[in-house]
Amino acid sequence: MGKLKSKKLGDVLVLANILVFCLLLNVISGLYFFRIDLTEEKRYTIKPQTRDMLNNLDDDVYVEVFLEGDLNPGFKRFQKSIGETLEEFRIYSDNKIHYRFVNPAQAAGQKAQNEFMQELISKGITPTNVVDSKNGERSERLIFPGAVISYGGFETGVQLLKGNKARTPEEEINQSIEGIEYELGNAIYKLVNPDRDRIGFVTGHGELDSLEVASLNNAMLEAYDVFKVNLDRAQDLSIYNTLLIAKPTKPFSEQHKFLLDQYLMKGGKLMLLIDKLGAQMDSASNENYFAFPYDLNLDDQLFKYGIRLNFDLVQDQSSGMYPVVTGVVGNKPNMQLMPWPFFPLINRYADHPITNNLDAVVTKFVGSLDTVKADGVKKTPLLFTSEYSRKLTSPVNVSVNYLRKNTRAEDFVHPFVPVGYLLEGSFTSLYKNRFIPEGNDKKTFKGESIPTKIIVIADGDIARNDVNPRNGNPQELGFDPFTQVTFANRDLLMNALAYLTNENGLIKARNKEIKIRPLDRERIKNERLKWQLINLILPLVLLLSIGLVIGIVRKRKYARF
Repeated sequence: MGKLKSKKLGDVLVLANILVFCLLLNVISGLYFFRIDLTEEKRYTIKPQTRDMLNNLDDDVYVEVFLEGDLNPGFKRFQKSIGETLEEFRIYSDNKIHYRFVNPAQAAGQKAQNEFMQELISKGITPTNVVDSKNGERSERLIFPGAVISYGGFETGVQLLKGNKARTPEEEINQSIEGIEYELGNAIYKLVNPDRDRIGFVTGHGELDSLEVASLNNAMLEAYDVFKVNLDRAQDLSIYNTLLIAKPTKPFSEQHKFLLDQYLMKGGKLMLLIDKLGAQMDSASNENYFAFPYDLNLDDQLFKYGIRLNFDLVQDQSSGMYPVVTGVVGNKPNMQLMPWPFFPLINRYADHPITNNLDAVVTKFVGSLDTVKADGVKKTPLLFTSEYSRKLTSPVNVSVNYLRKNTRAEDFVHPFVPVGYLLEGSFTSLYKNRFIPEGNDKKTFKGESIPTKIIVIADGDIARNDVNPRNGNPQELGFDPFTQVTFANRDLLMNALAYLTNENGLIKARNKEIKIRPLDRERIKNERLKWQLINLILPLVLLLSIGLVIGIVRKRKYARF
């Protein structure tokens, strides 16, 4: 009897110790905030840069996500991932992030719905037409995979479906899931950040005019302070985080080159969008029209930094479209859209935050790039043509009549031509061991740069938006008026600027990778019955086996008495 009481007391003490331990563990864990992500690719881990931004919020942020209602499984998964990310944002922001999901189709009345949807489109949230089949019936509906973020009386729209449309729908949604943290975090950052970086648009060398870069300029103004920079009147270039040169057509003087050189030596960043050969579609109807090189006087400077623009144009079988007169019907010309090989579509990228999960980019009369030896400079190719491309050396005949010719795949013998490069490291000045231009102080001259970056893309038109001929208004950058498709030119250039201005900032969130682990549909079809039997019968067999083993053990144990 005494032994039973002693054992009972011991069990009670063990239980009490366990309860006290759990209580202490709960109190201690409440004092120290931590989260454990057990997934292989750390899909629920927020980047340190995003956490720092969320920790420093001064006011509440309100997020409305317009992805609610009757969604297919892919978009349900997308919706769930958005909710999980926003929940992490809420936790790291100390409950300053407030979010809710809204169904745009719930507005009362068709007119109210249309007005609401038009308002979302005006905020940059592009609708997506989803086609589903259930029980043999086909249905279509518009969804708005985006969000509106409000802070301090200001708001901005953010498009969340941004995968590569050349991939399968499942892969496109997966790429969009990988970009949720960056898209939401970047939109919040633009609203809350008072200290904006400064971007200088270099002018004075025949660059694209204000109307031609209006779309890019508007996009930059959402995140940066943007200024025109005339090197003739430039005083202190160091006040700009990045200088952007978009399609110059006139030569740079030695003084201008020296200013750019010393800006780079002092840690400034450059984005150069440069055409080596001049070609215009306005003259392409002439069969004897040839593209000749521009005299920009930049070859030696770029060569010194480790990059060379080649005297060529690239043609690609994967290209944009252009209307061509193929005949006359009655008194009207018959127009037909045909692939124009001088407008390569770039859909092959480096594994880099600038280009990760980027959709296709359209280029116009793009050239090729080569790298040359430059000690201390790391060279990363960012953009490539397709497998079926070729290089045509200057002078290049640019004629619409070329579209009428049948080209063979075997003629395109230069696959994956690099047309964009990122250069990082310590650069050597062009004027080291050379006379510097007159009027400059030799005492302040720097022959070696501190670590900095340059991005060179061999196409100036990549930043040029078309202008609507009916009303003279600029169209969205990357919009093709012939196919009504908007390419990712704007996203590419904005990502590049984000990396140049702050490579260790939120742009790091674009490195997130979430793996798709799809089921083998063929194996499911062939082995369906087998796995159904295993899932139904095996658990029952295991339970019966465990019960029998326990019964046998108990029988043997108590049979001794």
